[in-house]
Amino acid sequence: MRRIVPAILAAALLLLGGCTPPSATTPPSSPAAPAKATIGLTYIPNVQFSPFYVAETQDSFTKAGVNAELRHHGASEGLFTALVAGQEQFVVAGADEMLQARSQGMDLVAVSAYYRSYPVVVVVPADSPITSLADLKGHSIGLPGKYGESWFGLQVALRSAGLSEADVQIKEIGYTQQAALRGGKVDAIIGFSNNDLVQSKLSGFTARSIPIGSGAVPLVGASLITTTGYAKEHPDVVRSVVAGTLAGITSAVADPAQTLAISGSYIPGLDAGTTKAAAEATLAATIPLWKGTDGVISGKLDASQWAKMAEFMGSSGLTAGTQDPTLAMSNDYLG
Repeated sequence: MRRIVPAILAAALLLLGGCTPPSATTPPSSPAAPAKATIGLTYIPNVQFSPFYVAETQDSFTKAGVNAELRHHGASEGLFTALVAGQEQFVVAGADEMLQARSQGMDLVAVSAYYRSYPVVVVVPADSPITSLADLKGHSIGLPGKYGESWFGLQVALRSAGLSEADVQIKEIGYTQQAALRGGKVDAIIGFSNNDLVQSKLSGFTARSIPIGSGAVPLVGASLITTTGYAKEHPDVVRSVVAGTLAGITSAVADPAQTLAISGSYIPGLDAGTTKAAAEATLAATIPLWKGTDGVISGKLDASQWAKMAEFMGSSGLTAGTQDPTLAMSNDYLG
């Protein structure tokens, strides 16, 4: 009996404990803090990233349920280095650059569109005899190097014109395209509609652009990218970051003046006369990229466009074989 009674008493106490309401001194459980996520911005502070500045300032990420931290990459840092190392959870980069990285073994996935139009163009002086892509034959073309979106865009331009690399003079000139074009060192450059073309005109050098292809370009521009593993393990965080980003884009497009004012807190010297003029022009040229040709702000990724990109990059030798686009993009995280 001495061995049985204590066991009975213990069981009774457990039952009583389970039925007793919590005392007034029991602290209420606090809600879980929002998850944290670092978003990599692959360039120096610039109005091209202003939706993120707006989203952070207006608490769009917090309202969506995530504590987001913005991080600008250094000049020598790889696009996806910090992401695959776990130092960042998201990065904004070209979807074509991401697809190439996937073919090299990085398990990346795009979860939202950022630019809905491809920004790469051919830029020539206003008085240039080059008026079409076919006219590039025999001329020199400057670009930073044989990598990244400029290189991919040149490949599209050459194929669109029925030309090969041997038909033109490709000059790797680093990030001096504007100066090289203005100084007559090259006949044309591969640049960005919201950067090189804008900056050339602001410098007093009249330039014009030629699209790298007619109709839809078989490449996909800047997208919000994470790793497949992170997306599977933290789907709610991914949805929150996507929602916050799209809220920032919507606000940036709706009120450019406010966007510039907010960006001034992130971009050193933005309020200076020439810098502000450049920022205003860059923002005006970037808004169409966020809105797309249909004028709609949307994070939805076009599966057919991704399939065209995978085929083009595979057949051009830009990726190791033709990648499966269905593994490289997902619309599952859109609201």
